[in-house]
Amino acid sequence: MKSVLVIDDEPAIRTVLKRVLERAGYAVRLAANGAEALESLEGQVPDIVITDIIMPTMHGVDAIKAIVRKFPAVRIVAISGGGNFGNSDYQPHTIKTEAYLAAAKSAGAHAVLNKPFHTQDVLQAIATATGAPA
Repeated sequence: MKSVLVIDDEPAIRTVLKRVLERAGYAVRLAANGAEALESLEGQVPDIVITDIIMPTMHGVDAIKAIVRKFPAVRIVAISGGGNFGNSDYQPHTIKTEAYLAAAKSAGAHAVLNKPFHTQDVLQAIATATGAPA
């Protein structure tokens, strides 16, 4: 059974992802931020990490860089709903979600996903990250 570590500071997101992934046959562990996740990785390295980008304590991009450096075999899916979504609420000083996800990809994420997403989107992102059929 493949294992997944979900990193997100929002308890509701962690809970939903845990349910979706367990139903799909994954063993799932949870972490509330990047620092907690890195501590957890020392005990047991998962096959896949799904991480939010905008979190307190340790930003997701920094977590991705650390995971890639210490555990290069782990496949990473980055998720984010932060930033500015479109022209109606455009604010020049904000960063768009796409920029966060591009930074995650540059840091080593194998797949990226915009929040909000559907169940199938999560499973497809994992398939993309692992090179497996969805």
